[in-house]
Amino acid sequence: MEHPKPCLIRDSAKELQKAFSRVIWIFALLLIYQVFLGSALATSRDDSSRAALPDLYEASIAELQSGLEQGLFTSVDLVKVNSTFCIHSLDNDQNVRQAYFARIDEVNLQGPTLRAVIEMNPSALSQAAALDAERKATGPRSALHGIPILLKDNIATEASDGMNTTAGSFALLGSIPPRDATVAAKLRAAGAVLLGKANMSEWAHYRGELGLGAGSGIGTAIGLTAAALGTETDGSIVLPSSRNNLVGIKPMYCREDVEGWCTVIPASVHQDTIGPMARSVADAAAILTIISGRDPLDNFTSAQPPAVPDFSKALKPDGLKGVRLGVPRLFQGSDQNVIAAFNASIEIIRGLGATVVDPAEFPDAEEILASNNETIVVNTDLKVGIKNYISGLLKVPTGVTDLADLIAFNIAHADEELIPPFYADQSLFIGAENTTVDAAYYAALAADKDLGQTRGIDGTLKKFNLDAILLPSEGTSFARVAAAIAGYPIVA
Repeated sequence: MEHPKPCLIRDSAKELQKAFSRVIWIFALLLIYQVFLGSALATSRDDSSRAALPDLYEASIAELQSGLEQGLFTSVDLVKVNSTFCIHSLDNDQNVRQAYFARIDEVNLQGPTLRAVIEMNPSALSQAAALDAERKATGPRSALHGIPILLKDNIATEASDGMNTTAGSFALLGSIPPRDATVAAKLRAAGAVLLGKANMSEWAHYRGELGLGAGSGIGTAIGLTAAALGTETDGSIVLPSSRNNLVGIKPMYCREDVEGWCTVIPASVHQDTIGPMARSVADAAAILTIISGRDPLDNFTSAQPPAVPDFSKALKPDGLKGVRLGVPRLFQGSDQNVIAAFNASIEIIRGLGATVVDPAEFPDAEEILASNNETIVVNTDLKVGIKNYISGLLKVPTGVTDLADLIAFNIAHADEELIPPFYADQSLFIGAENTTVDAAYYAALAADKDLGQTRGIDGTLKKFNLDAILLPSEGTSFARVAAAIAGYPIVA
């Protein structure tokens, strides 16, 4: 039998060029209004022994699930490195190797060295095999059964998987969390394959130039995973989603604090949240449906409805008819290319039946732009949150216990942790270490709630009788700030 031709990755520069700003910023999750499915499943095979895998650059979760249900391929096929799985590229005459571990192998540490994935799950293949057997015996558990998903490297996973949870820091390498983060446990229960950990700026923006969930965004955009989970304190879901032409949903603020222990490495207990990053609205809605809902170990979530809605049912082509949307122009930023694209999108939205109130300014816009309260809150929360997180770990080989220890660890391991030009500065860490939970902190918390919620988003919605707010999520836009301090959702 003829040996298959070598599989080549498409030009990665073309993939990065696809990352144009997605400019719709919507606070209400149920206003997700249109589904754009990826390319169709491949229908031909080079010979009868080769699986008809879809193009992983574009394949939707629904397409992957359909292929799994039809027996065209298995979850093991999706995960494993296997050079016999190839499919004709839509862009050129090259063949693209079609398995997620293979895709990661091609571009992560070689070729363009994107470093989007910090660690692959050594248990992913065994998870996939078990889920394949379960599908055959009893059928799928959910729409995510057998679907590979990346998790950002600050989302805890149980030690039995063999993965680390480090926030990109050597100081937490080898540390052992006592349990999965609740979202990771929900993905497991739904039958998802935890493919690995997506890279991130070390300790978010505290050790790098920008604290984005870049690994989750890049990995999803170029087909290293079906989708990913990101986290956001202020922009780390919506910005990389925008830049990588993805749909990112930052849900309402959620604590992820289980029995007193935060299961996600924290930046701010008052602003951190977890959400999906995917190539379509339908994929993001499917994941959001799985990870949402009450947590029996966390009383904070008891305020949520007892039944989780199926967010996919909100995906209606006429979903914008009769909806009133407002545009606060003072927050749009100054990037003229972004503004032009945003204005064009507004006309599309009007054409879909929405009423757009433009402008619809926040009553306290200037105060939000000038406020330093968020910095006070997040810096103080970081100091408290890091100590709380580390105290709940079952093992910390480096012996660090708090933020002061992390600062000292970085100095002692400067060759790994203080690498110029971008990672030599610990001034933000030191500033956070010098904070105190005092009257100024509580005043800043109260001011943020007033600015972001009462007089900000709530006040604007009420003043203009709006259902949601539209803003660019890219460029110099301040779209994310009001939602961050209010604890309100964004769809990018």
